Amino acid sequence: MNMSNQIALITGANRGLGRQLALELIARGTKVYAGARNPETIDIPGAIPLQLDITDPKSVAAAAEIATDVTLLLNNAGSSTGASLLESDLETIHIEFDTHVFGTLAMTRAFAPIIERNGGGSILNVLSALSWFSIDSAGAYTAAKAAEWGLTNVLRLNLAPRNIKVSSLHVGFMDTDMTANIQAPKVNPTDIAKIAIDGIEADSLEILADDTSRKVQKNLAGGVASLYPQLFQAKE
Repeated sequence: MNMSNQIALITGANRGLGRQLALELIARGTKVYAGARNPETIDIPGAIPLQLDITDPKSVAAAAEIATDVTLLLNNAGSSTGASLLESDLETIHIEFDTHVFGTLAMTRAFAPIIERNGGGSILNVLSALSWFSIDSAGAYTAAKAAEWGLTNVLRLNLAPRNIKVSSLHVGFMDTDMTANIQAPKVNPTDIAKIAIDGIEADSLEILADDTSRKVQKNLAGGVASLYPQLFQAKE
């Protein structure tokens, strides 16, 4: 896929990875719609600000009425509430699923017909190494990302006959506002944006952007014992 011939829409483009994806695409000659709840926060030269709340059906429908030339959809918008599945209120847990699962699905349902009418193209779902590995301190987030991975796999099968490739990006912690309070090694979102767009250009269906994601994917073959060895430690 030649990026200079594409028209992209990025959700959550006002900061973090979304902003870097927009900058990278514009540098490669792509027309970019930069979606955000508050479009006035978009400060990306060359981007077209677009009001977009992926959890609001009316907002998604309005965006689809404007961005009718899209051939590349990047489902990047995310949330991280830190909610526990057992202790947090269900309303907070719903935020994670409404964003990562139902928001991603709503955008795909709205824009897949547009991409198909425009001759086909690609969709990138920004997932996580936490799509495959859970941490109890952010249970709602990891559960939602795991569900988004399952959703992505179904969409790959559904949309392939319509000349639409669905790619997934898996990455560990990035140095963004969302991870500001997390004490762990973090990768640069500028680097991840380049890796992601390179992957789309190469028609990769699965893009593993860092060592963390590659390690976790490898451990999947070992099952629960490989992923969560602490569950098998003898209690003293």
